[in-house]
Amino acid sequence: MRFFKSSAWMTAAGPIAFGVAFLAPLIAQSLEAASLPAPFGLERLQFGLGLGLSLGVIAALRGRWV
Repeated sequence: MRFFKSSAWMTAAGPIAFGVAFLAPLIAQSLEAASLPAPFGLERLQFGLGLGLSLGVIAALRGRWV
């Protein structure tokens, strides 16, 4: 018995959730550790969220990370 009839939306949301929940803080902390400012006048976390979300959407559309 399945909880959801179709897991297509869960499959598509996985890379996006990974990009926002894991990559965004990682990017922000990497910028902080390297003492680099975020581009475009954004905060480091804002830049990390934008980049992580973008990478997650690209991975979801392509179906793979590489």
